Amino acid sequence: MSACANNGNSSSGAEFEVFLSFRGPDTRLNFTDCLYHSLVGAGIRVFRDDEEIRKGEKIGGELLHAIESSQIYVPIFSRNYASSAWCLRELTHMVECSSKGNDKVILPIFYDVSPDDVKLKSRLYLDALEKHEEKFGHDDVRQWKEALTEVARIKGWSLKDKGHGEIINTIVDEILAKLMNRRRNLPDNLVGIHDRVEAIMNMLNKGSRDVRYLVIHGMGGIGKTTLASAVFNQISKQFQGCSFLSDIRESALHGRIVDLQKQLLSEILQGRSLEIHNSIDVGIKIIRERFRDKKVLLVLDDVDKWDQLSKLAGKSDWFGPGSKIIITTRDINFLPIEEEDEESSFQTHSKEFEIYEMTEMDSSHALRLFSKHAFKMDFPPHDFDDISRKITSKTGGLPLALEVIGSSLCGKSKKFWKDTLKKLDFVPKQEVFNKLKISYDMLEHHQRQIFLDIACFLIGRERLHPYYMWKASNYFPKSELLVLTRMSLIKIGENDKLWMHDQLRDLGREIVQREDVNFPGKRSRLWDPKITVDVVRMKEGTDKVVALRLTRLYKEHSFTSEEFSKLPNLRYLELEGGNLVGDFKNLLSKLTWLSWSDCPLELNATNLCLEKLVVLKLSGINITEDWTGWGPCLVSENLKVIEISYCPNLKRTPDFSKCLNLKNLDIGLCSDLSAVHHSIGAMTGLKYLSLDTCSLLSTLPDSIGDLKMLRTMSLSKTPIEKLPNPIGGLESLLELHLIDTKIRKLPASIENLKNLRKMSLYRTPIKKLPNTIGGLESLLELNLSQTNIRKLPTSIGNLKKLRKMSICHTPIRKLPKIEGLESLRELDLSYTRIRKVPACIGNLKRLEILYIDLRATRKLPKATGTANNLKALDLTFWEDLDGDGPREMSILLVSRERELTMSKIRSVSTLFFPSPTTSSGSM
Repeated sequence: MSACANNGNSSSGAEFEVFLSFRGPDTRLNFTDCLYHSLVGAGIRVFRDDEEIRKGEKIGGELLHAIESSQIYVPIFSRNYASSAWCLRELTHMVECSSKGNDKVILPIFYDVSPDDVKLKSRLYLDALEKHEEKFGHDDVRQWKEALTEVARIKGWSLKDKGHGEIINTIVDEILAKLMNRRRNLPDNLVGIHDRVEAIMNMLNKGSRDVRYLVIHGMGGIGKTTLASAVFNQISKQFQGCSFLSDIRESALHGRIVDLQKQLLSEILQGRSLEIHNSIDVGIKIIRERFRDKKVLLVLDDVDKWDQLSKLAGKSDWFGPGSKIIITTRDINFLPIEEEDEESSFQTHSKEFEIYEMTEMDSSHALRLFSKHAFKMDFPPHDFDDISRKITSKTGGLPLALEVIGSSLCGKSKKFWKDTLKKLDFVPKQEVFNKLKISYDMLEHHQRQIFLDIACFLIGRERLHPYYMWKASNYFPKSELLVLTRMSLIKIGENDKLWMHDQLRDLGREIVQREDVNFPGKRSRLWDPKITVDVVRMKEGTDKVVALRLTRLYKEHSFTSEEFSKLPNLRYLELEGGNLVGDFKNLLSKLTWLSWSDCPLELNATNLCLEKLVVLKLSGINITEDWTGWGPCLVSENLKVIEISYCPNLKRTPDFSKCLNLKNLDIGLCSDLSAVHHSIGAMTGLKYLSLDTCSLLSTLPDSIGDLKMLRTMSLSKTPIEKLPNPIGGLESLLELHLIDTKIRKLPASIENLKNLRKMSLYRTPIKKLPNTIGGLESLLELNLSQTNIRKLPTSIGNLKKLRKMSICHTPIRKLPKIEGLESLRELDLSYTRIRKVPACIGNLKRLEILYIDLRATRKLPKATGTANNLKALDLTFWEDLDGDGPREMSILLVSRERELTMSKIRSVSTLFFPSPTTSSGSM
């Protein structure tokens, strides 16, 4: 029967952890008393009472609350246990509660009986039950029998021939372990986790009856396990069983997957003994059979291989409805996910897995977490505020780094703090280094090389430029970058630029420095200008060096052929100023990247031939069309990228006739450039062309129309007045940017650009669009803002794929019929002269964002259509031009229930929203 002890040990209404059920006369004064005090001594909240004072035949009140609130039930089966109806009622209610889930566990103790006695295979309990049946009836006894046999199947402890002290210690340890398994230990200094927990909860609650896999993804040390633990603690009681399997990657390395299967089965099945026989396949079979009807919560921490997942939670049909499987990983490459856009991004999606990407802490939370470890308070003292902020900024919001560095500074002198701040510029903390290096060690050789290139040189650079360099080195950059992205080692940011966390950058650079601590010339990459210059000038370079930067220092220094002869494997070179002197025959023969700013007027190198060059970036006042460096630099048939910028004396582009395989040509901020060499048409593989901010460039050669593979052309901020008619030959063009040009007219051949997706004429003097614009069947975005266009051609309605159109700040007075814009999602009509918005806008069923300028519009028509997707309505009103404000404003298309964003509303008396059944309704 019950053994609960309230006895003043727990406050009224408190939650209990353990409920003891026992037959008083059998064990109250010996074993149960010792067990009770041992559990209480271990800090466990235990309920125990005396059956002798219980009256009546129903469980209720305090006893019922004690059973339902406890997490672990411990029935102590003694010889006379079944003779107590109270004990049997308690046991039945415990079985009921545990079968509903809610994290309940039954741990039986067989005091002076065997499990077979409790399974009713002997007369011991059967005799007692037969007596009960005479008094209480068949139905009650049938339930008690079922409860006894159910609990007897659970693995417990037998006290026969064993010392009580030893058994009690084992039981206390097991109960403590069970309680810990169902509530994860969390750090005392949690900061900024609430919003993240809420985000995970929201993702898990979608389709709450579904079996849902959720992946928490992020770099090492960013707090994935902590977040998973916090979520686990918050929701574990909602499930019939739960399990948190830690360090799966490490366990798999040591061949302990079977042990994880056993742990999973034990925790979910609440201690029931199931023999796997050290067979992974048997484990899978049992998991699949035993969990298919259970609502379970499973956390798989630090997974990095599909093989690990497949042996623990391989398929959703292994689990009952509503089950949730949370996976933490630093590498999502093993998941069945796909690229969203192969051309421009590495974002991924999966139908089976929800992916939550962990981001760095913001500055305020980072400072608070750091302060908790460094000062044991939420904020730094005033005299440590400035240096705390500087140190915190160097961690990049990485929780691990904040904790490690903060703890190491706790109680230290101000001088120690200053020394640490200096060291952080060069060497990451060893504990942080070790944690992050796990991800690096998982990479293959080519992936490591790309990671180190980015860490040392390429953060903030466009992805596509080094892509060609890596491809020339026989790497596979598309797949390698995808691997690095999915491992959270890099990100592809805005404008397709490479980004890396500061701590990962420091990891990469430290790995390179440790290649040879004493001799920099034996390292693979040199980026510090002073070290690099010393290595080159002292002729200490070796064949180990593949990349170096010579910038900021010694701009007037000439680097000799003898110095570069010590660098036979150099493939990446950045120069700032300086010159090359001597005979460079057979030197720099592997160079694939040359970036040279402040180039010299005359190149002093002889026999220089960069025949492997893939990427060329040049800038400086000495670059002209007759510059002596063009010959050596433009001989390579491998050239894929040419970038020429800030060359104010360059009047005409060089002859590109040898650059037949060029993919990317970017010429910008060349203020004297007035002509593009006709050889540009020979680069038939060119995909990207930019001539932005060349302020004297007014025409393009007709040969531009030969660029059949061109995908993006940008002529923004140039004085170009018209496009050559052959531009219609750009059959692959996707984007055309003519922002802030002098374009007054588009050629009729524009209709041939059947693949064009984006076109911007923003801030141009163009007055009219050709009617052929309706032939741009793939156009998605059209920006006509701040142009002189007064009327749109009727063919604009043929753009069935158009998603976004802006005509703000134009003299347009009237819209043509645009019902044909069936894909339009955003329409900007603000600051136009349109006085009457056509009701046909109501038929734009996919419209989500609508900007309307009501300063010139006194009345909008009532709803005539159903713009059911409208999410934002931006209304700009006039300010009482006639003293009365608007007399009537009937806002079309929007049902009363639709939530809208209203902005810039200054003076308005009433807004009317049509409801589904009436023409208007007030708001």
